[in-house]
Amino acid sequence: MDQQHLAFIPRDDIYLFNTGNARKAWLCFGCRWIPELNKYRFLVWAPNARKVNLVGDFTGWQDWDMEKLEGGVWACFADNASVGQCYKYRITGADGKTVLKSDPFAMCSQSGEDTASCVWDGGHYAWHDGNFMTARAFKNFMKEPMSIYELHLGSWKTPEGGLNYRTLGEELAAYCRDMAFTHVELMPITEYPFDGSWGYQVTGYYSPTSRYGSPDDFKYFVDTLHQAGIGVIMDWVPAHFPRDEHGLRLFDGTPLYECKEKRMAEHPEWGTMIFDYASDQVQSFLVSSACLFFEEYHIDGIRVDAVSSMLYLNYGRRDGEYTPNKEGGYINLDALAFLRKMNEAVLTTYPGAVTVAEESTAFPLITAPPDVGGVGFCLKWDMGFMHDTLDYMALDPYFRSFNHSKLTFSMMYAFSENYVLAYSHDEVVHGKYSMVNKMSGDYDQKFANLRALYGYQFAHPGKKLTFMGSEFGQFIEWNWKLPLDWLLLQYPRHQEMQAYVRELNRIYRTWPALSLQDHGWEGFQWLNVNDAQRSSIAFMRISGTQDHNVICVCNFTPVDYENFVFGLPQDGYIKEILNSDDYRFGGKGKGNPKAIRAKHEAFLEHPWSAAITLPALSALFFEFRPRKPRRKKEEE
Repeated sequence: MDQQHLAFIPRDDIYLFNTGNARKAWLCFGCRWIPELNKYRFLVWAPNARKVNLVGDFTGWQDWDMEKLEGGVWACFADNASVGQCYKYRITGADGKTVLKSDPFAMCSQSGEDTASCVWDGGHYAWHDGNFMTARAFKNFMKEPMSIYELHLGSWKTPEGGLNYRTLGEELAAYCRDMAFTHVELMPITEYPFDGSWGYQVTGYYSPTSRYGSPDDFKYFVDTLHQAGIGVIMDWVPAHFPRDEHGLRLFDGTPLYECKEKRMAEHPEWGTMIFDYASDQVQSFLVSSACLFFEEYHIDGIRVDAVSSMLYLNYGRRDGEYTPNKEGGYINLDALAFLRKMNEAVLTTYPGAVTVAEESTAFPLITAPPDVGGVGFCLKWDMGFMHDTLDYMALDPYFRSFNHSKLTFSMMYAFSENYVLAYSHDEVVHGKYSMVNKMSGDYDQKFANLRALYGYQFAHPGKKLTFMGSEFGQFIEWNWKLPLDWLLLQYPRHQEMQAYVRELNRIYRTWPALSLQDHGWEGFQWLNVNDAQRSSIAFMRISGTQDHNVICVCNFTPVDYENFVFGLPQDGYIKEILNSDDYRFGGKGKGNPKAIRAKHEAFLEHPWSAAITLPALSALFFEFRPRKPRRKKEEE
């Protein structure tokens, strides 16, 4: 390679990549347009390969030699390539086998059975979300409402303009604004070959899937949502990768991206490969992948999939089937260090960014900072709340009284982490039934139960997540091959369920008490917690000021209670602001139309109390306004 071309080999960036400290490795590796040379540079890490050739549309799929440079990288330049053309690397590995590989750093790729990488020049999109990004940087999202609408892009709906990022972005932004969601969460859109994996078997960690358009089209999607005031969270999968020959497995004929020890390299349950988190280069590869989507695509958060499988060496394995760590334990110390590094990189580089862990065990301090021994995530899915409440709601109401702790136990640990209360896609597939069909009772009772459950979810401390279709009571399970059953909105119960979720979001975003103090007992107080016989609860969400506190009362039996009592900390008035039994939500119209004055009658540990009409299978929200004591006249 001559000196002119060597001048455009980023040696410092290659060094940074090899030390594990790269955060923007895409600027170094992959296909990059070099305007000074009027050429594309191709750079790939394959330190143990015997030979690497570039092949593609612009080579007639004939071999172009790549030169091996310091740092284990291979490079070449092409002056006849153009945007959209396909290419791969033909790698003769250390094992002597020659395999066609996709570019691990490709920023544009083919989809499905077509597995080539695509030439991309960085795009030419002009952003219009400056106000949103500036505001995000100064927000404390921990004290802000966060109601997330989770969706699978390919099966949400088919817009009139077709299934592409631009039309989807426009329709989704309008829908989420109307429904008052604050964020969307996309099931993985990093490139993947197998549709049935829903995106969770990733081969293109730097490519937004081309199923719905180009990288610039995805930028338009995010930009459109931002202009509507909607944040974008993306599922990200650093826990494992598929065995596909064109992918990362045995990339240069050796275990390069996967664990070096064979039995620890394969996931025992999923049939996929496990990343080698001890590798400096793998750390750089994954951290840079996460940073790319914040940097280039302006996303606002990542939800990291399957964190438990990363943290435990014995995940899915019996004793004797895993190699302990250097301390003799079963924690994957390298994965733990990687997650801390990733969180630090994202959260210190991109102001206002959010990282969320899908972690299903009691691993400590998931959402605590690394400097106090934490993993460094902002938020964690509360799998315990999800399992307990769904088990409870599936019970016949007669048996709920014997399982009251499933309703209240979440408050025993609610402030141990920063939680997201998620009813996600995982709960509406594989024979688990849809959300409304999980509920016990007849047709109307199923809807009433679901309204009560959502009321409890939105009043309970923690951020909120709703999977697409659940907001209008889709009856069949989610099927990734088909769009949602939007035709159901022709029927009253589904219209009413959608209207209820819309109003829940509006109330949640309007009343600071429901989000301002989400992470401590100063924001929550039980008012009636042990009424197992009536399967009912009452609690107060506290804003931090005397005014504008919100009381939530839930009844999980099919019985109306005309004189349901709960405690109050002081004298005042309560006024109903939301009632899931309202006619407009499909209820029977029972409630409390007039303000109610507290009684100076003790209830449990509270000096005051109130009595309300509590409809069957309902969730009611009240504004609590303390009564200010009268001032005594000064003596003349």
